[in-house]
Amino acid sequence: MVKLRQYAYLLEDVPGVGKTLLAKSLARSLDGKFQRLQCTPDLLPTDITGTNIWNPKSGEFTFLPGPVFTNILLADEINRATPRTQSALLEVMEEHQVTVDGVSRAVPQPFFVIATQNPIEYQGTFPLPEAQMDRFMLSLSLGYPSEPEELQMLQNLQNGVKVGDLQPCITLAEVQELRHLCSQVKVATSLQQYILELVRATRQDEEIALGVSPRGTLALQRAAQALAFLLGRDYAIPDDVKFLVPHVLCHRLIPRGGRNARTVVERLLRSVSIP
Repeated sequence: MVKLRQYAYLLEDVPGVGKTLLAKSLARSLDGKFQRLQCTPDLLPTDITGTNIWNPKSGEFTFLPGPVFTNILLADEINRATPRTQSALLEVMEEHQVTVDGVSRAVPQPFFVIATQNPIEYQGTFPLPEAQMDRFMLSLSLGYPSEPEELQMLQNLQNGVKVGDLQPCITLAEVQELRHLCSQVKVATSLQQYILELVRATRQDEEIALGVSPRGTLALQRAAQALAFLLGRDYAIPDDVKFLVPHVLCHRLIPRGGRNARTVVERLLRSVSIP
């Protein structure tokens, strides 16, 4: 089986809670190339992927790379781009390559996408298609900060702390090594069966119109491996999976009758036996 690579993350929350700031801060903490894509309705697919331009000196076309040829791509307010433009991200988010005029070009490694969107704004927005939502490994919501956190934010602003002051704390080679170490985390067969039962339950539940795809199954296992690694373990446990299920599965399914996806998923979590 081909190993699917999902290194895309969706930050979905109300305006002003720091989605873009978080993405920029993460990008500056890595010693890699960062590009920001401000999505607007007039953005074209070639503004993302790049295009061939005529070079009069050489008498031939030359490829001009787009912003996807980077290590970290921030697609800010992704749902403001038109469906045609959004589709330009499908190939690179999954296969880490871009095809222009029949020629495929790989993007630098490591590569991942961080996208933001405001769920309560509908004027001038275009819902992301199911195929694109399925390519996001995780969907996260920051929420409002606590009172101490918001106070710290005010103090940082008064002291002149800026994102531009951040310095890289990890190299790209170290990122690749961490990815390799995460992939070595053990997942017992019983835990894999638990993941399968959760995913397959979404495909059979009468309150769900579209269940989770096999891509989501793989994403849930990889996310559990990464969480276990961060917690200092070389093996994943059911609690890792239970914690990640809302963030890995909810954005991939379509509930019926306007039901809340998280509520449905939490019900399924209670119904599936824990190994």
